[in-house]
Amino acid sequence: MAKADPHSLVRLDLNNPVFQENLLSLQKAERLAALDTLSKIRQLTWNQLYRDNGLKWEKVFSVKPPPGVDAIYSLRITQSRRATAFRNGDFIRLLTIAPDHDSTYGKK
Repeated sequence: MAKADPHSLVRLDLNNPVFQENLLSLQKAERLAALDTLSKIRQLTWNQLYRDNGLKWEKVFSVKPPPGVDAIYSLRITQSRRATAFRNGDFIRLLTIAPDHDSTYGKK
């Protein structure tokens, strides 16, 4: 795989069935807020995404990443919810939208 360019635009991968179910089951206002966030993300470079104070991109240490994935990250997708994702080249592969903040980090 080619080295990921921090100056390239972020490309979205929304194909994970769990992410799709989480997104589509949000109440209308939250769903629209999540779509606004996704629209914002696709206009950013990776460097901008990493530094964006509103998104708060953070490595999740409490969840073991699947084979072939270096790390899982969380980011704010709405005012009250975080999504999990990982980077694969220029793509952000979205995995879940947590029902609450703590469940993003594998806590109960």
